[in-house]
Amino acid sequence: MSVPQPIAARHKGFNRAEIVDQNFAEFVRSWQGDVARAPRDDEPVLPGSGLDARGFRELFESQLISRHLDLMARVLRVQNKVFYTIGSSGHEGNAMVARLTRHTDPAFLHYRSGGFMAERFRKLPGMDPVMDSALSFAASSEDPASGGRHKVWGSKPLWVLPQTSTIASHLPKALGTAIAIEQAARIGHALPIPGDAIAVCSFGDASSNHATAQTAFNAAAWTAYQKLPAPVLFVCEDNGIGISVKTPSGWVASNFRHRPGLDYFYADGLDLAGGYADVQRAVEHCRATRRPTFLHLGTTRIMGHAGTDFEIEWRSVEELVALEATDPLLRSAAIALASGLYDRDGLMDLYESIRKRCFEAAEDADRRPRLTSLADVMAPLAPYTPEAVRAEAERAGDAAERERVFGGAEKLPEKQPPRHLAIQIGQALHDLMAKYPESLLFGEDVAQKGGVYTVTKGLHKAFRNARVFNTLLDETMILGLAQGYANMGMLPLPEIQYLAYFHNACDQIRGEAASLQFFSNGQYRNPMLMRVASLGYQRGFGGHFHNDNSIAALRDIPGLVVGCPSRGDDAATMLRTLAALAKVDGRVTAFLEPIALYMTKDLYEAGDGQWQFGYPAPGEAMPLGEGRVYAEAADDLVIFTFGNGVPMSLRAARRIEAANGWKVRVVDLRWLVPLNDAFIAKQAASAKRILVVDEGRKSAGVGEGVITAVVEAGLGHLPLRRVVGADTFTPLAGAAFLVLPGDDDIVAAANTLA
Repeated sequence: MSVPQPIAARHKGFNRAEIVDQNFAEFVRSWQGDVARAPRDDEPVLPGSGLDARGFRELFESQLISRHLDLMARVLRVQNKVFYTIGSSGHEGNAMVARLTRHTDPAFLHYRSGGFMAERFRKLPGMDPVMDSALSFAASSEDPASGGRHKVWGSKPLWVLPQTSTIASHLPKALGTAIAIEQAARIGHALPIPGDAIAVCSFGDASSNHATAQTAFNAAAWTAYQKLPAPVLFVCEDNGIGISVKTPSGWVASNFRHRPGLDYFYADGLDLAGGYADVQRAVEHCRATRRPTFLHLGTTRIMGHAGTDFEIEWRSVEELVALEATDPLLRSAAIALASGLYDRDGLMDLYESIRKRCFEAAEDADRRPRLTSLADVMAPLAPYTPEAVRAEAERAGDAAERERVFGGAEKLPEKQPPRHLAIQIGQALHDLMAKYPESLLFGEDVAQKGGVYTVTKGLHKAFRNARVFNTLLDETMILGLAQGYANMGMLPLPEIQYLAYFHNACDQIRGEAASLQFFSNGQYRNPMLMRVASLGYQRGFGGHFHNDNSIAALRDIPGLVVGCPSRGDDAATMLRTLAALAKVDGRVTAFLEPIALYMTKDLYEAGDGQWQFGYPAPGEAMPLGEGRVYAEAADDLVIFTFGNGVPMSLRAARRIEAANGWKVRVVDLRWLVPLNDAFIAKQAASAKRILVVDEGRKSAGVGEGVITAVVEAGLGHLPLRRVVGADTFTPLAGAAFLVLPGDDDIVAAANTLA
C-alpha cells in the first residue's frame, strides 16, 4: 500500500507522533480507490472476510480510541497532565482478541493493550474506555483501575487484572489461572467466572525470550503432555523489537510453531479483515480443547517504545518512514473507505471527534483529585482487620471432617502426647485443609513422599491428588500456580522446598502476588500461605542451598506477612492466623519453617523432651505480631531472637544466669514481617541490657529492625549487642557452624555487657 508522506516526515527533528497523525489524515484525504456498496451490519466488510461490517466499525473505533489516547499522552505529558507514554500504536489489532473473547475470560495484558481494552469495554453497558483510561493516565485517585497508583490496564467488572511493567512476569500466573479454572470442578469449588472461561495473556516478542516466560511455556507444555487441561491463550504481539533490540526475522514462528504442547496459530494483527478469522480460530480452539494455545499476532511498533524514546537518534529516517507505512490504522482506513462504510469526510469527522473526546477526557481527568497522603497511597497494600482475622483463625473446622482426616476421635492431635515441630506442622496442615475445602497444597515432593522432611506426610492419603499434588521442579511456576488458584477464589498452600530456592522465584511474590491489591486499589487479591523450609544449622545435610539464612529478600516485600515459629504449638496457632489473614484480608503470607528444629525434641540435654509441646486445640490462634516471652519478670538481660535462636538463647540464658547471677528474659519475636515495634519497645523498656540474636546475616538481617525499634523508642542508651551470622554463603559440613551464631557466641556477647 502506498502511503503519502508529508515532506516534513524526512526532517530529523520532526516529532514522529505528529507524523503518524498527519499520515492518517493525508492517507484518507488522498484516497482514490474503488468504493463498493456499503455492506449491511451483518454482511462481510469485504468479500471473503470473516468480519462483518458492524464488527469492523466497532473494532476500528476501538483502534482509533487507542491511537488518540497515545497521541494525547505525548502532548499532555510535557504539560505534566499525564504521566505515562508507553503506547499501543501499531498494536491496535489486539482489539480483535478482546472482541472474540469474553469479559469473563481473565486477562493478563501487555502494556500495549489500548485497543484490547477499548474493545473489551463494549462487553458491559455503561462503561467508558476513554474516561477510565484518561483517569489512569492522569494518576487520578478516581482511576477505577488502580486508584491513581500506576498507569495500568485493568478493570474489575471486565476481569482484567492490573499488571505492572515487569517483563513476562505475568505469564506464570496466567497459566496458573487457566489450570485453576479446570481444577475447580475437581475439588467442588464454585468459580467466580463460567467454567468454560479461558485465561488470556498477552506479551511482546522480546518478552517471549525471558526466563519467566519460558517457565510458563514449559509448564504449559508439561501440563498438556500429561493431558491435563490448561485453557490459556498466550498472545505474542510480535512487533519485531524490544526497546531498541531487534528480534531476528522469523524467530517467534520458528521458536513456537512446532513446540510440543503449545498449539500455534498466526494472525495478521495489522489487518482487521484479514486477521479476524485466524484470531477467531485460535480463541475457539483454546476454549473447545482446553489446551494451551499460542497466538502469534503480527504487529508493528509506531512512535517508539515510549515518549522518551527518540528513535530518530538510533534509527534511520528511511527505516522509520517504512515502519510508519505499516500503520494498521492506514489499513483499517483503506477497508473503511473501500467498503463504502465511510467516505473521506465522514472518516475524518470520526477521527477528529475521537481526538476531541480523548483530549477533553484528559483535561477533565487532570482536574480530578490525586493521591495526596501516604495513608491513601498505602491503604490497599496491606489490609488488616484484627477482630475478623482473630474470629476466623479461632473458628474450628467441621468436627466430623476433622475426625475423618485424622482417622477417628481418639486420634485427634490435641489428644496426643507432646510432639516436635515437624509433626505439629503436619497436623496443623491437616486441620487447615479440613477446615478449608477450597485449599490446595502443592510443591516438589509434597504428595506421596510427604516432603523431603516428611512434614506433609499423610496429606495426600487424606485429600488425594485433586488437592495435594506434586509440581514440576520450578519455583516460579509453583508461585504462579498459587496466584492462579487465588485468583479463582481458592486458598493455595504452596511449598518452596528450601529458602535458597525461593530466591529463584522471588519476583512472583515481590512484583506480582504482593502488589496486586496495591495496583488494583484493593479490587483484586490473591491470598496465599507460602511454606518455606528455611534457615541453617542442619547437621549432615548442608551447604548453602539447604542452609540458607538470608531472609532480606522477604523483609523487603511490601505487604508480605512473614512468620517463623520455633516450636510446634506456635507453628499450629501461627498457621491458623496466616490462613485467616489470607481468607479475610487477602494477604500474601510466608511461613518459614526452621529445618534444624523439625525433629528437635530436647532443649538442655539429650532425652529431656523439653522442646516437644501439646497440640493446640481448635479455637486457639496466635495474634499477628504477638511474641512469646520466657521469664517475663527477668530484667538483667533481655535477649531478642527467633527461630533457631530461641532454644539456643534459652540454653545460653541458663549459663549466663549461673555465671553472672543475672535474671535473663528470652523474647521470641515469632513474627518477622512486619516487626511489632511496640512489642519490642515494651520488652526493651524494662531491660538493663539487650542482646539481639539473629541467625541471619549481619547485613539486612532481622536484628537491624529490632535495634531500630529499640533506638526509635528512645532506649538507645541501654547497653546493647548483636550476635549475628557472617556475611557469607554457608559452607558444607562442620564449617557451616563457623558462619552461624551459637550458644557460646551468645554467652560471650553477654559477658561483654557485664
